[in-house]
Amino acid sequence: MVPKGNAKRGYQLAFGSFGLKSLETAWVTSRQIEAARVALTRFMKREGQLWINIFPDKPITKKPAEVRMGKGKGAPEYWVAVVKAGRILFETDGITEAVAKEAFRLAAHKLPVTTKFIKRRDHLEEKVEK
Repeated sequence: MVPKGNAKRGYQLAFGSFGLKSLETAWVTSRQIEAARVALTRFMKREGQLWINIFPDKPITKKPAEVRMGKGKGAPEYWVAVVKAGRILFETDGITEAVAKEAFRLAAHKLPVTTKFIKRRDHLEEKVEK
């Protein structure tokens, strides 16, 4: 059963200057988290730092097809992270706002929730001279 309500913790940026915030509630599987992480790190070209603020600690079990009722619970099939609305999923720092925005856009396509790009209120964009 997917939970209802808003996040009571993890709804503010804790480490980085930019973040990806969930706007709805859902289960995010470990495969989806990994796919989003790969998309982020590839676009960031391994610059800056990335924090993953969710962890898949809930096992989802399943019984094999065409098995009779009873005989206990099925084996764990996959793991999910329970994500409520308002939860910060990923944070990053050490990259420009434009790179962070595009990286989070690519990562958001891999996730089953609608998300929002957020930035730290006191963040100042540094000008890069070349």
